[in-house]
Amino acid sequence: MRKLFIIGVGAGDPDYITVQAVKALNAVDVFFVIDKGEEKDDLVALRKEICRRHIQNPTYRIVEARDPERDRTAAAYTSAVEDWYDKRALIFERMIAEELGEEGCGGFLVWGDPTLYDSTIRIVERIKARGKVAFDYEVIPGISSVQALVAKHRLPINRVGESIHVTTGRKLAEGLPPGIANVVVMLDSQNAYRGVDPAAEIYWGAYIGTPNEILISGKVADVAETITATRAEARERHGWIMDTYLLRFPQK
Repeated sequence: MRKLFIIGVGAGDPDYITVQAVKALNAVDVFFVIDKGEEKDDLVALRKEICRRHIQNPTYRIVEARDPERDRTAAAYTSAVEDWYDKRALIFERMIAEELGEEGCGGFLVWGDPTLYDSTIRIVERIKARGKVAFDYEVIPGISSVQALVAKHRLPINRVGESIHVTTGRKLAEGLPPGIANVVVMLDSQNAYRGVDPAAEIYWGAYIGTPNEILISGKVADVAETITATRAEARERHGWIMDTYLLRFPQK
């Protein structure tokens, strides 16, 4: 039976790869990579560098497919994402069936950790439920951008006796539950930090673990506009941006 590995490859630095991930990389015959367009060619290049650096077996192959378009203007956010998942599942299913032998081992290289704001596990489960391609799979954890962010800022992720809340920029803009003191925000395309308590501390990072890494920290009142301007300039220069941040609200 075919075997698949969903491998967390860390937040960008090839040295973030765990020993477990290296063992999985070296077991893979074919890696399946989604191409997100020319502006994100460097993401594909980083995956290839990870393979080059850590794989001893030179016979592996990398198979690429173009990412299906996702409707980011749809009012019904959940249904738009579900539709995108279905399109991706069909592409992955075809790649597995056509490129991987019955006893072959395939791999998906996932930025950060596959369990944190990533769709690969959900998509692979959809393919398995369809039953047209038989396989088993294993998930290999990785160093997430959240872990890399707080390490770069030399911080514990939460203060003593306090919990940590992980959310998206869209959810932050809708408002936080009461009593939240430490918030990690991912996927914030709307700069939602500008709407929080200006006395909060923000620890922001983009392209973490790559040569293009940017780190900014301070009170929201002092650095929010700097982050906004830096983020816009970096996105324009690179064609994409991958950033996250930690907010710490004043202790009461």
